[in-house]
Amino acid sequence: MKTKLCLYTFFLLLCNFIQAQTITFVSEKNNNPLPRVSVFGKDGTIVAYSDIEGKIDKQSLSPSQEKFQLVYNNFPVATLSYSDFDQSVIKINDQVKEIETVVIRNNKPAKYISIKGNFNAYVTVNNKLNSYADGIITYIFDNKTKKLKSSNVEQYRVFRLADSKNEKKETSSWDYGNSLQIPKLKNVGNPEEYKTKRNIIRELKGDRKDQIEVTGGALQEKEFSFFGYRFYDIRTILNMSFEKGSEKTLKDFLEYNELVFIKLKHKSEPEYNQIALYTNFYPAELSFTNDNDIEKVKFNKDNSSYQASYWQDPSFPNMQTIFSNFFKGDLKEQPNKK
Repeated sequence: MKTKLCLYTFFLLLCNFIQAQTITFVSEKNNNPLPRVSVFGKDGTIVAYSDIEGKIDKQSLSPSQEKFQLVYNNFPVATLSYSDFDQSVIKINDQVKEIETVVIRNNKPAKYISIKGNFNAYVTVNNKLNSYADGIITYIFDNKTKKLKSSNVEQYRVFRLADSKNEKKETSSWDYGNSLQIPKLKNVGNPEEYKTKRNIIRELKGDRKDQIEVTGGALQEKEFSFFGYRFYDIRTILNMSFEKGSEKTLKDFLEYNELVFIKLKHKSEPEYNQIALYTNFYPAELSFTNDNDIEKVKFNKDNSSYQASYWQDPSFPNMQTIFSNFFKGDLKEQPNKK
């Protein structure tokens, strides 16, 4: 009996300890959890990123950072001190930006579905920004199968940090700009395709939208070696948002976010470096068309390519302004080749 009592007491203490280490971000308006809240340290590092339940691990926060900036939906929403994270639930004003309505240009049945919108992508190394891109892109889907046929970048910008060295045996110094990717909407038209044994799927029904989170991983227990480099602990977090209570079709599609983590080092380096790639897409227009041949440019990460200042539109997800607040002139835009 005494043994059972000790075990029960230990279990309660353990649960309380675990709960104390978890912080949940919720909406100030309705107390719903807020996924994808980025927590920036004072030096510009992204130290935490909330999951579909709005949770982060407090251990990811260091008192040395002193001040933390919260970013939600590409907007700064709060600045907190380390002591503010002593509470297990933090309420955030998430009404700084309304969900943009996707404009349907043509509703007549056709061979293809075209979805045009805005994207941003960025790479961090050990939580610090390494390179950034954003732009306008159009995706073409087969209307019958809902499979992705093509991804067509129309305009874009690329920014890179000026202090990258690319030392062969020092992977933390590399310029990872070539790792920038456009969002991959492969299965957005068929979300059930993500239901495999390797993936974990969670759903969140909110007041304004329904969300699906798909997580997966590889090389969790053993590293992979290639020409002196070591790869380890690959993790992916994919989130798709749809109209509330909808059937989650392409016409209901509201947002796409993906985060890929990988640990990398040269065999001579003592510690792994944490590489993270963020990609986000926000639909603006949907149309039915029989033409899948649209104007596009090559997504060349060595330069930008645009004809207009598209990022000045108030609805554009311009994370570059947030990063520039931390890195100032060190974040250099690549030459614009129209």
